[in-house]
Amino acid sequence: MRVRSLLKRLTILLLLLTASALARVERVEITSRQDVLQGRAFGAAGVYEKITGKVYFAVDPGNPHNRQIVDLERADRNPRGEVEFSADFYLLRPKDPARGNGAMLFEVSNRGGKGMVTILQRATPKDRAAGLDPTTAADFGDGFLMDRGYTLAWVGWQADVPPAPSVLRLYAPIAYGPHHRHLTGLVRADFTPLERVASYSLAHIINGTDGGDSYKVSDPEDARNVLTVRDTPEGKRTLIPRSRWRFGADRHSVELDGGFEQGRIYEVVYVAQDPVVAGLGLAAVRDFLSYAKYDPQAPAPVKRVYAMGVSQSGRFLRHFLYQDFQSDERGRQVMDGVLAHVAGAGRGSFNHRFAQPSRDSEPMLALFYPTDLFPFTDLPESDPVSGRRDGLEAHTSHPPKIFYSNTSHEYWGRVASLIHTSADGKTDYKIPDNVRIYFFAGLQHFTSPFPPAYGKGELMGQNRLNSNPIVWYWRAMITAMDAWVAQGIAPPASVYPHLNDGTLVERRALKFPSIPGVRVPESVQRAYHLDFGPEFLTRGIVSIEPPKVGPAFPVFVPQVDADGNDLGGVRGPELQAPLATYTGWNLRSPEIGAPAQRNSFVGSYLPFARTAAERRASADPRLSIAERYSGKEEYMKKYQAAAAELIRQRFFLASDLPLILERGRAEWEEAAK
Repeated sequence: MRVRSLLKRLTILLLLLTASALARVERVEITSRQDVLQGRAFGAAGVYEKITGKVYFAVDPGNPHNRQIVDLERADRNPRGEVEFSADFYLLRPKDPARGNGAMLFEVSNRGGKGMVTILQRATPKDRAAGLDPTTAADFGDGFLMDRGYTLAWVGWQADVPPAPSVLRLYAPIAYGPHHRHLTGLVRADFTPLERVASYSLAHIINGTDGGDSYKVSDPEDARNVLTVRDTPEGKRTLIPRSRWRFGADRHSVELDGGFEQGRIYEVVYVAQDPVVAGLGLAAVRDFLSYAKYDPQAPAPVKRVYAMGVSQSGRFLRHFLYQDFQSDERGRQVMDGVLAHVAGAGRGSFNHRFAQPSRDSEPMLALFYPTDLFPFTDLPESDPVSGRRDGLEAHTSHPPKIFYSNTSHEYWGRVASLIHTSADGKTDYKIPDNVRIYFFAGLQHFTSPFPPAYGKGELMGQNRLNSNPIVWYWRAMITAMDAWVAQGIAPPASVYPHLNDGTLVERRALKFPSIPGVRVPESVQRAYHLDFGPEFLTRGIVSIEPPKVGPAFPVFVPQVDADGNDLGGVRGPELQAPLATYTGWNLRSPEIGAPAQRNSFVGSYLPFARTAAERRASADPRLSIAERYSGKEEYMKKYQAAAAELIRQRFFLASDLPLILERGRAEWEEAAK
């Protein structure tokens, strides 16, 4: 009996040890489950259901696939020696999984939000809240993804998103020093006010909204707390006397006597404590997807996983690959396909001590954060300054199929050329067989509403915004990715500008036409050698804020045609049968200050003159609409021919042609009125 009892105990202990060694998802707590649109059927997939709740994780700090998580060993552990954390999740799945297509389309949530239903299904939610929790027919749009049987999924990965209904959040532990003492460190915040204000948040503000909560100031009187101001990103910082400024009572804001001036760059460096183990956000995505892919008891079991990310979320995916979160704790491949859109050459503040995931890189704020850092290419490249040799996929044990897609804006504002040029800027760089790079010419960072209008707030520029749509490309990319992974059908070849054929050039070589009243930016965004301290690359610890700024990497932009429209990319009907010049840049409006600087995210819509007489009167070098087309019929014939060719090349879907032509007719009416 004693022997049996001992064997039983040993068996239980072995099972516990095995579970501990392979721990991923501990449990799932479902808080809501309901049919979508009262049981409406979507194509062959039938009825969909919406499932929301929280997923609970545990990771083993001793597992080699967790070694890259900064400060994981400093977090509190459970009795099994694991670190526990949790995250919100949101699913839209066929109620009968057998009727689905076997694939999960996972969107890396951008600051806790959801975008793919709005983008890919052309949904029109009445407000942001409706977009975060789609409920009505308008919120679900035309059902493109659901008609095709995809499981749609999101999980919180960001611990600093402001709490709000339906916003997805990561609940991660903090890291401690020896003997469970509080860790402290330098944190930096910068901002450029749109108008004079007396106080400003330390959080990253995106178009008037907190993009992420800030770290609380540890000691307002600490001598290391500093406030400076400058007028340009590379300008000299002027120290503001300590007597003139103070932190707000909440310790998440800063106040200045006389107020912060419009259009100037303010930068606060302060001491904070209790860093969140931010890298667990990467682990949460890894383990949630592994759970869906390998555990048939998961709420949404699937065979294939495609991860899509837009902007910050696209940078997250590049970071995910670089730090090899592609292998779960058992060494199994997680993502089968990756679609990183408008990420440029960036990664992000996703996995270091006192990381601020919401910080990005913009012309007049979020400057010199660890966003655009070497390496930039997938295959190993050499840094001519430091001598380092590294590549984005150099550490990835299971390279997925990858689409990197960028618009005109990312070449001007997200150093996109670095993903396919050598670090010294001398040659076009080879890309691996599992990667496609697509440059969608004539688009801005995100699609603005049509008809084109001037931006508001942070997006207020000198020209109307570029409203060229991304949706047709996105729908074709998703289709091509699924065919590549599931059937082995190769997607369209990469299309992007090159140095060797002159379609990729230095800013000074740009041949943009002299359009009356239009100023072309004098500079482009640049990536620098940044020194955050001796332990940043090895241990993820920042000790120098702001960082020491070294030489910049060479950055290039697409060359343009006689109309000023980009060359070297996938040119949509708007560029093949143009009614305007469409750029990826737009200078800031004088109303928000710094009018010589580029605006964040947006491009320009610069319409052609309607007639030759109008063109001559304004000295516009571009042919007028009347000189290009005899009328609407000829224009639509050329527009349709361009769309048909893009369908043949598989950048558009044939099923979208009626909608594409409808858009073409609307563009004519807008330009010719």
